Amino acid sequence: MTDMKAAIVREMEAYFGDDKKRISHSHRVTGYAEELLEQEGGDPTIVAAAAILHDIGIHAAARIYGSAEGKYQETEGPPIAREILTRVGFPAGQIDEVCVIVAHHHSPGIVTTTNFKIVYDADWLVNFGDEGLRERYHGPDQDKLPDVINKLFLTESGKRLARKIYLEGKG
Repeated sequence: MTDMKAAIVREMEAYFGDDKKRISHSHRVTGYAEELLEQEGGDPTIVAAAAILHDIGIHAAARIYGSAEGKYQETEGPPIAREILTRVGFPAGQIDEVCVIVAHHHSPGIVTTTNFKIVYDADWLVNFGDEGLRERYHGPDQDKLPDVINKLFLTESGKRLARKIYLEGKG
């Protein structure tokens, strides 16, 4: 782990404190993002920082709006991410791109960069199982699951990995 990535992880963990669910989610998304990065290309520095910090606004959203809904995370996350990245000495010219990804990580289509697509897909690789989507498409609806994966995921490697995990059960 690079020193910069380790510093961002420490800041994220300190920010979330005792919220083990958020910390675990961030680590899982980062792991998938790094896996997708190998196949999709992209900037490892941007992708790692954005994956680690993508949900950093969730506590502020809940406190301010009484909801952790994605649109509120997207509003509250970028200023917190910017503060953390500035504090750890993240390259100033790259902070904006990380914050743009954090600001839209629930809104595909607004940002179309490879870096965004990797973080978006990595987040869905975790959320797909956590939100019970696999179970929703069980039994008679099971044949719809491949179409859902094809529509939901933005990268070919994300689609392949989702099929492997959620259709073949090899994740």
